[in-house]
Amino acid sequence: MASPFLDYVREFMVSRRYAKRTVDTYVYWIRFYILFHHKRHPNQLSDAEVEQFLSYLANQRTVAVKTQATALNALSFLYRHIILRPLSLNLNFNKARVPQKLPVVLTRIEVQQLLALIDPKYKLLAQLMYGSGLRLMEAVRLRVKDIDFDYLSVMVWQGKGNKNRRVTLAPELVPALNLQIEHVQQYFQVDLHNPAYAGVWLPFALARKYPAAPKEIGWHYLFPSGVLSQDPESKLIRRHHLDETTVRRAIKMAAQRAKIQKNVTCHTLRHSFATHLLEAGVDIRTVQEQLGHSDVKTTQIYTHVLQRGGNAVKSPLSLLLQS
Repeated sequence: MASPFLDYVREFMVSRRYAKRTVDTYVYWIRFYILFHHKRHPNQLSDAEVEQFLSYLANQRTVAVKTQATALNALSFLYRHIILRPLSLNLNFNKARVPQKLPVVLTRIEVQQLLALIDPKYKLLAQLMYGSGLRLMEAVRLRVKDIDFDYLSVMVWQGKGNKNRRVTLAPELVPALNLQIEHVQQYFQVDLHNPAYAGVWLPFALARKYPAAPKEIGWHYLFPSGVLSQDPESKLIRRHHLDETTVRRAIKMAAQRAKIQKNVTCHTLRHSFATHLLEAGVDIRTVQEQLGHSDVKTTQIYTHVLQRGGNAVKSPLSLLLQS
């Protein structure tokens, strides 16, 4: 049954340009919170009920630390922006203590086997995730203009935490990237002849600031969907990026074909990128910058591999292909 209150929360977030995933996640936790308190309106609840809910997540649900933190962020947003009564900064609740998992890391040989057996349609994406340490959504959201061939780097805009960064690009990928851009241009030329086509989606106010940009090739996704679709917000016809679930499936299937006895996901390639850089002697601060971590403590999880010093960043994919 639809909830007018939750619909209002969703509309409020969408109007302020929150990412769709953030909207869905926050609405999920706010709904969970309301149901936990027997459908009482959040305006009737306060710090004590929030503490009770967060303690329940840690004690009965045994959620991970990050999961509990996400729930807290959702409730903080709710009370600050919707209820207009911010939560106390000194909430007293049982914090989740589930031990942090060590990252699953592939050996160089395993990466080579996986890339050799992956569906060719997704090979370049997998190479970028490993060779440049990209998260899955950072990779599928790349635009044509984000590839800097002159400086052999990739620009990541509004990554996790809404941060921008420049990461290394393996020069061996330049020919494949040029072919991919030609593929994008073929779609682009067909779309321009479609009177219903409104151009690619642009974030925030860029479409108003640069009205011609949605129909410029540089702004189009590097890995476009094979079909046009309707923008759920504007109802305009656009070409979105490739569906990320198909990439996840391709990575899983390639790992099975390679008979890799590890829980391999797209993020495993990012973990392997960081670990192999450290193995090659790159200092941890540089790896931190490449991964886009705010705190070096987050990067230190990869220091189970010995560091032997190092200067410049060279993509581990280069070492793999050169050998």
